[in-house]
Amino acid sequence: MTTGVSIDWAALYQEVYPGLVRYLHCKVWDADRARELAQDVFVRALSARPENPRAWLFTVAANIARDESRLVVRRKKHLALLKIEVAADPPRVDPVATMEADERAEAVRVALNALSERDREALLLRDAGLSYPEIAERTGLAVSAVGTTLCRARKRLVEAHALAEERRPGGPGDPKDRRPSGPGDPKDRRPGGPGDPKDRRQGGPGDGEERHAARG
Repeated sequence: MTTGVSIDWAALYQEVYPGLVRYLHCKVWDADRARELAQDVFVRALSARPENPRAWLFTVAANIARDESRLVVRRKKHLALLKIEVAADPPRVDPVATMEADERAEAVRVALNALSERDREALLLRDAGLSYPEIAERTGLAVSAVGTTLCRARKRLVEAHALAEERRPGGPGDPKDRRPSGPGDPKDRRPGGPGDPKDRRQGGPGDGEERHAARG
């Protein structure tokens, strides 16, 4: 719905843009692209006079993010070609730090995807700074139900994130951390270990003379 009331878009931009970028980032999982899409949202807003501009901006952002998802495959192919072109002069980065950051981001993504669409949307809108009435308008929830929905969504997010962290490489649930450690562990058969065949050498604990002396 539009209205004839004048809107100070410059002030609204300063207020809403950071939260809008966070919201879009959790939709497209690309920080640079999220900033670009947030700019597109405000470009579309210049010709509009919505009754509730903040909620309207996030409605437009959700639609843009949905359109963006349809281009993901095409963009990935394009990026793959770009990576081949710049492979001869790769940027200097810390591969370990990059891998850890990617794993943490993936854990957050998995946790968010584990929520229902409505719970996830309410949580992202609240994180972006929208009020309960604005979240209700955007999601179709009753204003009185927003608080309960957010509480439930946060609880499920924490649980899902803990599970994702546990399953990621290097986490407590990583199969590599369940390697053998008992008497049958191959490491126990290392030189000098209790299973080392050399322990049955002459003079060792398994030497026949030692067993004879024990019987005597």
